[in-house]
Amino acid sequence: MDDFPEGSLGHSVPFLVVSGLNGAEPELPIEGDLKDQGILVQSDLPRLETREATVLDELFTKVDAAGRSWQGVDREEKFRFRVKSTGRSVLLPPRKAQLPDSEKEESSSTSLPVLHSPFSPLSTCSRLYPDGLIDAQWIQKHQHLVPSIILSFYTITTDPTTTTLQDNRLKSDIAAFRSALVASGYKTKLAVVLLADDDSTPATQATGLQERLENIRRGSGLDPKSLFYIPPQGSPGELKNVMLNILSALYGPAVEYYRDLGRHARKKRSRGIAPQPTVPPTSGTSRTLELAGWNFRYDFKSAVLGEFRQEYDAAMKSYEQAYEVLLGPDVLDTIPSWSPRWNEARLLADIIAIRCLRLHFWLRQTSLAVKRWQAHRDRLADFVERRGHGTDNYGWQAWEARWALVMADLMDKVELQGLEPESGAMFLPPDKAVLGDRLQPFELLHHKGYWYRTAARALMARRRLAARIREEDRSPPDQKGKVFSYDTYLCPMPYEENPLEGQGTNHAQLIVDCLLEAKAQFEARNQLRIASELSLECAREFSRMKKWQDVLSILRPLWESRVFRSEGWHGASEDLCWLIRRAAAAERKADLVVAVDWELMSKQFAQRPQWSYDLSRSLEGIELTDKPTVSLTDDQHESFVDASFVFRNKESRAGDHCSAQLSLTSNALAGAAPLALSEIKITFDGSLKPIVLSHKAGSGSDGTFLKSATTLSEQFDENSEDGLPSLLKGDDDLTLVPGSTRVYELSIPLREAGEISAASLELTYRGEQFDMTYGMKLGRASQPRGWYRDGFKRPFHARDDAHTLQVQPRPPKLDIQVLEPRNQYYANEPIKLKVQLDNAEAEVASVKVDVHLFGQKAPIFTLSSNGEEEEQTASVAEAESKITGFSLGKLESAATSDLNLAMEPLDAPTTLDLHVRATYHLDSDPATPIMQMLPVQLAIVSPFEANYDLVPRLHHDPWPNLFDHENIVTGDEASKAATAAKGIAQAWCLICHYASFAEEDLRVLGMEMKVAPSAGHARCDVVKQHPIPADGVVMTPKTMEEARFELTAQKMSLDDRQPVSVDVSIVIQWQRQDEQDQPVNTTVMAAGQYLVLSTEPRVLASVFEMPPAAAAATAPDDSLMHLDITIENPSAHFLTFGLTMEPSDEFAFSGAKQTTVHLLPMSRRAVTYRLLPLVRGTFVRPGLVVRDKYFQKMLRVIPTEGMKIDKDGLLVWVPPGENEEEEEEP
Repeated sequence: MDDFPEGSLGHSVPFLVVSGLNGAEPELPIEGDLKDQGILVQSDLPRLETREATVLDELFTKVDAAGRSWQGVDREEKFRFRVKSTGRSVLLPPRKAQLPDSEKEESSSTSLPVLHSPFSPLSTCSRLYPDGLIDAQWIQKHQHLVPSIILSFYTITTDPTTTTLQDNRLKSDIAAFRSALVASGYKTKLAVVLLADDDSTPATQATGLQERLENIRRGSGLDPKSLFYIPPQGSPGELKNVMLNILSALYGPAVEYYRDLGRHARKKRSRGIAPQPTVPPTSGTSRTLELAGWNFRYDFKSAVLGEFRQEYDAAMKSYEQAYEVLLGPDVLDTIPSWSPRWNEARLLADIIAIRCLRLHFWLRQTSLAVKRWQAHRDRLADFVERRGHGTDNYGWQAWEARWALVMADLMDKVELQGLEPESGAMFLPPDKAVLGDRLQPFELLHHKGYWYRTAARALMARRRLAARIREEDRSPPDQKGKVFSYDTYLCPMPYEENPLEGQGTNHAQLIVDCLLEAKAQFEARNQLRIASELSLECAREFSRMKKWQDVLSILRPLWESRVFRSEGWHGASEDLCWLIRRAAAAERKADLVVAVDWELMSKQFAQRPQWSYDLSRSLEGIELTDKPTVSLTDDQHESFVDASFVFRNKESRAGDHCSAQLSLTSNALAGAAPLALSEIKITFDGSLKPIVLSHKAGSGSDGTFLKSATTLSEQFDENSEDGLPSLLKGDDDLTLVPGSTRVYELSIPLREAGEISAASLELTYRGEQFDMTYGMKLGRASQPRGWYRDGFKRPFHARDDAHTLQVQPRPPKLDIQVLEPRNQYYANEPIKLKVQLDNAEAEVASVKVDVHLFGQKAPIFTLSSNGEEEEQTASVAEAESKITGFSLGKLESAATSDLNLAMEPLDAPTTLDLHVRATYHLDSDPATPIMQMLPVQLAIVSPFEANYDLVPRLHHDPWPNLFDHENIVTGDEASKAATAAKGIAQAWCLICHYASFAEEDLRVLGMEMKVAPSAGHARCDVVKQHPIPADGVVMTPKTMEEARFELTAQKMSLDDRQPVSVDVSIVIQWQRQDEQDQPVNTTVMAAGQYLVLSTEPRVLASVFEMPPAAAAATAPDDSLMHLDITIENPSAHFLTFGLTMEPSDEFAFSGAKQTTVHLLPMSRRAVTYRLLPLVRGTFVRPGLVVRDKYFQKMLRVIPTEGMKIDKDGLLVWVPPGENEEEEEEP
């Protein structure tokens, strides 16, 4: 939209002039003598040079930038202004035009003529005089010259000594400024903002400030809503917020200013009188503006002023009314097409239509906008056909292109929502206003790419019509005023559009710019087909301009993506290829030229006359420094050669030969030269090595079908470790004649088992100018598959997946077995296996062995053969341990070989998978490997399972005394007693019940308990280990034994209050019963972590019988038992316990029935009861209760030897008397 006059299409928002914030000089951006006739309104006070002035100036710059935006004003937006900052002076355009000098002399004797605005067609100084309608100067007048409000900034002082003087100066200056503004004749309003000075304080501000402001307002003649005061603000942000609130308050008066102007324009229109000019015209046709023209002018003014007020509906109505008047019979029909006023009227019609489109966008009426766009184009086309030079010329197509670009630019500047590339939407749905109408697809608003594409089409038509300009019109005219029969509205003259000499309009560049913009929009919405078409059109334009590098950059990705070829657009593909070839030849890109020539040889394209379709001559005429090598693939480049590879059978065996056929069909143009390939290479997925066919000159048959048998030979690599062939090679005639089919029948030796699939085919051409390889994938569904039989030229239908072959392994006759395997293997013992290999082949075999051990934690193992010293150690991965390539040498027929496998002991039970794989080949067929594998699963189990119970025992040594001075360690003795334990000691017993879950007898040779405290502040000692006989204990499967271990725990210091935990483990030394000559195995079983030496009090019960002598003296017929109740207080508190013993029918007792025990910190006391059992050989239950008297908590009595406890309490074992049987063992 840059072709339209400046300011004619800008967003009309209220215009605000800010005075006093900077030192900008006033300017009047108008031409001619009017610039010197401006009205200067100025102030005598200096401008503000404070920090607040700088902040506000920056704020107004941002407000002006927002006012220039073409986005619609939302209801939530408080204001929008166009702002211009000046110094203390404001320059306004003259209100009335001056009389010409000639008229001044005549009017001195007669009455003075009526003066009008200098922008009116009634004034002689106006460009519109005498019959012009309106131009952009009137819009610029209200948008850039005459503001709705002048906002002037002053500083108000708070110095009490100068307040009166300063206030009087302010009043006089503001009053003078206001009087000059009123005298200018404009209705611009004046608003004043008073800023507090830097020395103001809250106290000075509160002293008569309101009275001063009122005095200034009255003295200067301002209304109450035009004076604002800004007190000192704490930050620039707060100052900006206050200023924004002031602008919000001024927005209403500014809108009211434009409402008064609109009311004035409507009032003039209602008069129905055409005003007379200041000076009647005397030259030309002496035609003045008619009443219809004045009505159009008033309607146009009302519409623009409605936009200033942001009243879109009213503005739309006025625009439509002005549009109808303009294109009616009374305005444009009366203007001759040769007159400059004709193009001015068309320009006004375009401006009105564009402003209507923008209003539709702001109102979200997109479908109505498209209809308005089409209606304006159709109406102007009809008008130009009737009154102008018609639409069949370059000028109309230039307007068509511009009109399409207008829609794209409007969508971009208005920032229309809903058609962003991220949304992927191609068009917007219909408006609510037209939902009931049957809309055509082109009546919906499409994205910008549609409009750029429309503009490009119009530009192409413009170029075509410009080329048809007559030669006499393509040179500058000899005389001025020559009339051409071409439409030159907003476009060059014919001799500038397409001159005979020199450069005219660069149509190609204009078209390319539109096509690139359209392509970007379509690609962003994934409309790839249209984007590809636009890329091709853009490349054509680049080729016109000889920009070959741009042609390649835009077409090469399109060519490599195969968009046109994959969808069968052969015409577009051909154009694409010829454009690329032309550009590649100009840029000397040999690889691209060869690739395009390879593709153009296909018969799906039309054959060009006088063109040599010979691949060997592709680079003729191109200067090259080196011989290029070109690599092509079927993923990016089409080929005229079709290939297929099929196996005759579905399955075969290693060591046999299989039959296969490779067929090549040339789909080259009939006039193309034969292509002699240098080499063909077939690669396979699987165990089959590549096949290479080399060219060998043949008979040169020109027939359309030729089948030949090709012999293959195996090629071996000297450095190969497996002894297998690395390549299969053969020779044959590789010449392809256009339209012919060559079939090569191959007999392929198979050496390894597995699935074989033909993967790819590589065609190699070596010429004098270049070398080329073309790789294509095999096995695609689109490739023909079939088997050619002798005497037939068409293939017979083959099976599915004919390009694959399943090669079964050759049946092995090498037996592998494990000698004397065991059902179970145990943890903590080394595992030894003996594997035997038996050669049942009829000849000598060369054998290599791979051993893999899989498991969660595979151990290291060694492998040796036949008792020889040579052995290998396995390499360990995360879950695998393996030995590969262990050579056994040559194994004679019917001979055996033994492998010894030794694994290190495992710490925990697990399951291991052992794979022994033997790979061998026979001396008669060394190229065919044979494989035999033995899988073995090894179950590693634990030899023992156990449960544990740590029970307390009574430590008989006395506890240390806090009040014993002899235990105090002096400084000299500290080093000697550093390792001696001085703290509280306790005794414990670990009861271990262990069992064997093995399937055979195991011999236990020793047991040991190991104890480790978790911290270094205690010492734990094993007092007694469980005894084992010298010859050991034989444990049969599923039997259980008991072992008891005693330990003591003692703190290192008496001051230590922390509990101690110990880690206990049981070490068992054992052997298999049948392997007593083997080393002893050691199994460590973790018994767990136990808490000892806690700080909580505990009660221990211990019992023993009275010695016989004492018992006889006390009770001759019965034995007494002593029951000691020991209460331990390891804490640092004084504790009191109450003991209660209830009587029982099972025994009589001697001792306190109720007693109280006081315990000092870190001490223990024992209370003894003598029991006389009344029963024998059973458990008796003492009714003993121990209670903490402070916490009223009952303590559990812990049994020791000869006792047990259940849920009801303590049980004491009473041994049976003489000649009595025991009921139950304790």
